Parts: sequence; C-alpha cells; structure tokens
Amino acid sequence: MRIGDRIFKILAVFSSLIIVGLVIGLFIELLVTSIPSIKKFGIKFIIDTVWDPVAEKFGALPAIYGTLVTSLISLLISFPISIGIAIFLSELSPPFFRRTLSFIIELLGAVPSLIYGMWGLFTLSPLIQLKVGPFLQNILGFLPFFQGYPTGVGYLNAGVVLSIMIIPTISSLSREVFMAVPMDQREAGYALGMTKWEVIRKVVLGNAKSGIFAAGILGLGRALGEAVAVTMVIGNFYNISVSLFSPGVTITSVIINEFVEAVGGLKISALIELALILFIITFFVMGFARYYILRRIENK
Repeated sequence: MRIGDRIFKILAVFSSLIIVGLVIGLFIELLVTSIPSIKKFGIKFIIDTVWDPVAEKFGALPAIYGTLVTSLISLLISFPISIGIAIFLSELSPPFFRRTLSFIIELLGAVPSLIYGMWGLFTLSPLIQLKVGPFLQNILGFLPFFQGYPTGVGYLNAGVVLSIMIIPTISSLSREVFMAVPMDQREAGYALGMTKWEVIRKVVLGNAKSGIFAAGILGLGRALGEAVAVTMVIGNFYNISVSLFSPGVTITSVIINEFVEAVGGLKISALIELALILFIITFFVMGFARYYILRRIENK
C-alpha cells in the first residue's frame, strides 16, 4: 500500500474508534456516577413508584412507564402517516411538487423542540381538552385508556407532539428506501399486469420492509430521547395511570425538572441512574432493530 493509502486507512479506523470510544465512555461515566443510587436502592429503583427527595426515596417506574407510553403513542400515530407521505413522494407525486413537499418535511424536522412544546401547550392542549378528549370518550369511553377528565396535558398530548416531531425522520428515510427499489422491478410488475397499487404494495413495500422497520425504530429512538417538548405538555405528575388523558412524567422530563434543584449526592446519582436506564432502553431498541434487519438479510 502507498503511504497515502495507509494514512487514509489509519484515519478512517481512528474515526470509527472515536465513536465507539464515546459510547463506551458515556456508558462508563453514567454507570460510575449511578453507583451510590444502585447500591442503596438496587432493583427496587426500577419497580418503585415513589419519588421523594426529602425522604431520599427514589423510584423510576412512573418515569419509565411514561417514556414507553408516549413513545409508543407517537410511533402508532406517525408511522402510517410517514409511510403514506413516503409512498406519495416516491411513487405518486409530480416532480415539481415532490421537491417542494420534501423541503417542507425537512424543514419540519429542523424546528426546535421548544416550538413544538409551545404549540402543544397553547394550541393542542385546549383542543384535546375541549374537542378531541370528549369525542374519544363518546366513541371509546368504555376502554380504560380514554376514561377520566381530559385536562389537555398528559400522555396523549405528549404522544401527539412526539409523533409530529418524528414524522420527518421516518418519512424521509422511508422515501429513500422506496427510491432505492430498482425501477426494473416496477416495470416488471406492470408488465405482468399489476395495477399501480399492486406494484406499490407487492413490489415497493415488499422490497422495502427492512428499511421501513429501520426507519420506524430510528423514529422511536428519537421519541425516547426527546426532553423539552415532552416536559412542557405531559403535566409532570409523578404517577402511573392507564388513562391517556392523565398527566405523567418521562425520564427526560424528570431529569430536566429535578436536576437544577438537585441537592445531595444521592439525588444526583438517582437522576444519573435514570439517564443510564434511558441509555440502556435506547441501546436495546436499536440493537433489536439491527438484529432484525440482519436476520432478514440472511434469510434472503
């Protein structure tokens, strides 16, 4: 190898190792700082529901529950919408409109989370309290998920705000996956007598399942880590409730609200352990997505 090739290879390997080192270093730092909390509470920290800094009793279950519930709500809302947007942009949209709509979607992804939080608090909250909440109760009020008084802040509001925030991620990645399907396969489908919908359903979506799944998981990872917007609209009530209208907390909202006023090493350690739990949840979600995609590639 020439000296230039060797230098380039060394720099490339070094750049890759930097990312690995940052992830490992971040995990070690979170783990070391969490040791006082881990020693005192053990596994009870994950299953306890009490957060009382005065009595130095800390439990993470409501925060974990709120994080998972709001993220799943956002994924259930945003995933079909994002796939529809991606199909329209890649298969149905005129070229001039495709560029404009793609730019608008990318611009939506660049809006600061604070703006989403303000919109969710001042516009979406009254809408859920006065219109959406009563409507859902009239239709689905027999389900425990839609019982209780809709206050406008809670799991549902946070999930809707998160869904809007992750639509650009899922739709943009899905569109790129659809565009990567060879045109020859589309033309072969038309040659066999397929309609436009059949080509999209059997050829495009059939070849893009792994990519669509990966896009959804990346959007879920984005929702899991969102902090500012969720803190503004979830209500910040440390409790577990089945009703989506109830206020709650997430891991990120607890850290934001409590860290500034954290006094004493045990509380800080408990907050860092919350961050460690979020890190582990995100790691396993991304790891599962990677494993699923590799399995599908191997089966092909």
